[in-house]
Formats: sequence, C-alpha cells, structure tokens
Amino acid sequence: MSKLYVFLETRFEKITAATINVLGNSITFLVAVCIVIYWLTEKQFLEQSMHQQIENIIVSVTFLILFIIQREFKRFSVSLHIKLNELISSNEAASNKLMNVEEKTESELQELTKMYSESAAAEILIEKDPD
Repeated sequence: MSKLYVFLETRFEKITAATINVLGNSITFLVAVCIVIYWLTEKQFLEQSMHQQIENIIVSVTFLILFIIQREFKRFSVSLHIKLNELISSNEAASNKLMNVEEKTESELQELTKMYSESAAAEILIEKDPD
C-alpha cells in the first residue's frame, strides 16, 4: 500500500508541475484568448439575451484571468526561489541541501519540516534551561 501511495504521489506531483507550466505559458494564454474570441463571436452567443451575453462575458474574463494569475504566480515563485537561494548561498552557516528544496516531493518536504521543527524546539529548550 505504501509503494502505491508513493507512486501515486510522485505521479500527481509531476502532473501538477506540468499543469502549472502549461497554464503559466504565454502561448496557452493566447490560445485561450482565441477560444474566448471564437466563443463570443459565435452565432449562438449573438442570439442570446443581454443577460446571458453578460454572463458569458464574465465567465470568459474569469477564464482568462486564471491564466494571468497562474503566470504571475509562477513568475513570483521563481523570483522568490532565486532570492532565497542567494541568501542561502551567501550564508556560510546555512545548509546548502535546501538550495533546491522546491524540487523535493511532498513527503520529503514534510520530513524536512519535521526535522527543522524538532531542531527549533530543541534550541528553545536549550535557551530556557541554561544549566
């Protein structure tokens, strides 16, 4: 059961990464704009009532904003990772094994979180009890 779970988690993470790359791509956005233009200039759209047309325009704008938000999130995420990598590499006391932490699997991230939480808790205990 554990091997199946790890296999499914790994596949899901790869699918998620691929989906983020596709949705954050400018070519995908251009394709989406073309689809929306086609949808809004179709004969069925023009024959709808004003209320239905407004509803479809709102849905179209929301659909396009999905791609814009994903693109911006991807750009922000990459820039944040670059900044953090710079801080880690410039600090001699920092662990370089965290440089590419964004490439770790979910279970590896949970393991690292647990390790650093335990380390922080141990440091707090040491500070409280100087004996």
